[in-house]
Amino acid sequence: MAGTLEGKVALVAGGTRGAGRGVAVQLGAEGATVYVTGRSTRGKRSEYDRPETVEESAALVTAAGGLGIPVVCDHLVPEQVEALVGRIDSEQGRLDVLVNDIWGGELLFEWESTVWEHDLDNGLRLLRLAVETHAITSHFALPLLLRTPGGLVVEMTDGTEEYNRSTYRVSFFYDIAKSSVLRMAFALGHELGPRGATAVALTPGWLRSEMMLDNYGVTEANWRDATERSPHFAISETPSYVGRAVAALAADPEVARWNGRSLSSGQLAREYGFTDLDGSRPDAWRYLVEVQDPGRPADTTGYR
Repeated sequence: MAGTLEGKVALVAGGTRGAGRGVAVQLGAEGATVYVTGRSTRGKRSEYDRPETVEESAALVTAAGGLGIPVVCDHLVPEQVEALVGRIDSEQGRLDVLVNDIWGGELLFEWESTVWEHDLDNGLRLLRLAVETHAITSHFALPLLLRTPGGLVVEMTDGTEEYNRSTYRVSFFYDIAKSSVLRMAFALGHELGPRGATAVALTPGWLRSEMMLDNYGVTEANWRDATERSPHFAISETPSYVGRAVAALAADPEVARWNGRSLSSGQLAREYGFTDLDGSRPDAWRYLVEVQDPGRPADTTGYR
């Protein structure tokens, strides 16, 4: 698909690391101009206190074949988001793809903690970061996106609509956050579809993000060593996999068929024929339902 997005302009909101970085780089690999936003810069880290920076992500976009433009932006601050969109308008005059990947909640949620046990301030901030940021960004960015027919909005979340409807996701606050993003895509589909644009919710599977690899004490080169600790980690995928899913959607002239729907990287890999970096096609959400959740031994045969 190399070059299929030349002339297109994308905004990856929350592209410093993880899925956001993977999406930004893969859009760049198809020739897009990508504005990458985040709060971690070479001069100052966010509360994550992680080494990844928005400048580094933008440089990777350019190295992949596109044009990466880093912008420091706190998407909870409407004035900063309005200025960001104004800059894209003045510099490019268009916006073809909006990826809402702002999150920031890994250090805030408490595994399987009830709502009355969970730290309230952390829970409420998690909801602000996961939900308000997406709403603020869409409010300012969508008028520019709608200026050019065929625009695409991708709401990044964790879990498909079907899976999250029947499964308790970690904690009250995490569950509400991820389910809210799914509903956002549904609502945006109703508002954007009649106006010539498409909105979808998209989830990766078990993501080998920088933070996840660090958590297991491995690198991308030896990630399989982590299966000794968590055997089901064998179904995991790189951020590039969901990035290729977004690139495929953005290049599809019939993308409107997905409007308002909940999608996964594995599902779209089957549809569009792309693979992860190792040539496999992990189907994590089918694996979770059929292997991991029922307590069966880890075995990815037929799932990647």
